[in-house]
Amino acid sequence: MNNAARIRLRLLAGFLPATAVLYVAAEALNPRGTDQVITSTAVALRVLPVAASHSAQLYLSGSLTVLALGGLAVSYAAIAALVTRRGWVLATVAALLGALGAFAGAMVNVLAGVNLAAAASAHMSEQAAARFLVTSFHSAPSQMAVYAYFLSEYAAPVVMGLALWRSRSVPRWLAVLFTAGLEIAETQGSGGPKVVLFMLPFAVATVLLAARIWQAAASPAAQPNDTAPPPSAASPLDLATTPLRTGPGN
Repeated sequence: MNNAARIRLRLLAGFLPATAVLYVAAEALNPRGTDQVITSTAVALRVLPVAASHSAQLYLSGSLTVLALGGLAVSYAAIAALVTRRGWVLATVAALLGALGAFAGAMVNVLAGVNLAAAASAHMSEQAAARFLVTSFHSAPSQMAVYAYFLSEYAAPVVMGLALWRSRSVPRWLAVLFTAGLEIAETQGSGGPKVVLFMLPFAVATVLLAARIWQAAASPAAQPNDTAPPPSAASPLDLATTPLRTGPGN
């Protein structure tokens, strides 16, 4: 591993604790009852008054959620870098699933957070805002994003946990802590600051995994096994049998 690879791996390691901070902050700041898929007018009319009262907070939490999901996609790639032997196929699949889920989740959270705040603060009636939100969620791209999000976000931690378990690149208890912690974190709703306690295992797992990735980047590079002897080590017999190059006229 050369210096460029070490620096890149350490940069990837930094995404894990940063993602945990963003994820925890987003869930803690999210106004209570607003993190739901708006599939009907009744749901829209129920969340619009809450969003109107906390539009600035909803803008902030929605933006933090999108940033956290982007960091999570990079974090999956960083964790996969730890698995280079046994289980590397599972780690690669988990990284792809995690990236897909994070991308789809960002789309869903723009609809559920930023769009909701915009509709609530716009100068329109609640009925018009409700129709806008329901129409947005029922569009074909939104439905595809919702399905991809909910399928990938729960499958990716399990697959990555299996990869870490099989590879033994980290202690097996850390693989379990990461999987369980992320699964619990993903089920948290907008319950206020108390969600920090439920998301603490995920935050601890990301810090420990980041430390492992940092250590892997600090490992000395392996020396190549060059079995050919250097020119100075050649035997006299080899030198004698080597044809001499002659110049013109010799």
